[in-house]
Amino acid sequence: MPTMPKSLFWTRTDTAGAEHALFDDGQGLTARGTLTAVDPVPYTCRYHLATDPQWASVRVEVEAEGTGWLRSVRLERTTDGWRVTTAEQGDLDAALRAAGHPTAGLPGTDDPGRLAGALDVDLGGAALFNALPVHRLGLTAAPADTPHRIDVAWVLVPSLTVVPAEQVYTPLGPGRVRFTSDTFTTDIDLDGDGYVLRYPGLAERVDPR
Repeated sequence: MPTMPKSLFWTRTDTAGAEHALFDDGQGLTARGTLTAVDPVPYTCRYHLATDPQWASVRVEVEAEGTGWLRSVRLERTTDGWRVTTAEQGDLDAALRAAGHPTAGLPGTDDPGRLAGALDVDLGGAALFNALPVHRLGLTAAPADTPHRIDVAWVLVPSLTVVPAEQVYTPLGPGRVRFTSDTFTTDIDLDGDGYVLRYPGLAERVDPR
């Protein structure tokens, strides 16, 4: 496995947890990372991500694991659309029921055709993935207050269910974009390279001391 020249770390602000991403953004983005969180049940999530030189997602592999269960999903964008494959061991739904939460259902999607318009993948709880549309659309230098609507393949965590979603990114000036998805809206602070510094309600970047 190749080494990565860059690394970022976020702490979750919505629950106890964190994200550590290792990546190379010399030509598009190649990354691998780890998410941990305690809600809705304690889990560890590992991901591998690759984009094309224009930062459109071409392959995302995600594995989520907790007590008594393990799930994985792989998304690959081809000329014919998205190919989605999954695997599962154990019983996540049993763990969720024991913790008093609704069941999650199956990982992946039963209709990959619904993802056809997506050029970006968004992994729930992972701040790194917000950098994909920011770079692909050039939002750090885009005119302020102009909304950009995109279709994404949204991977829910820890279920790894994949659903189509519409998101809106609106530049607000240097270092800030407004993110909207359905009824949720927040203003995200970015560093000079377009990576999340602060995502209210989700995560904040932590730099080495």
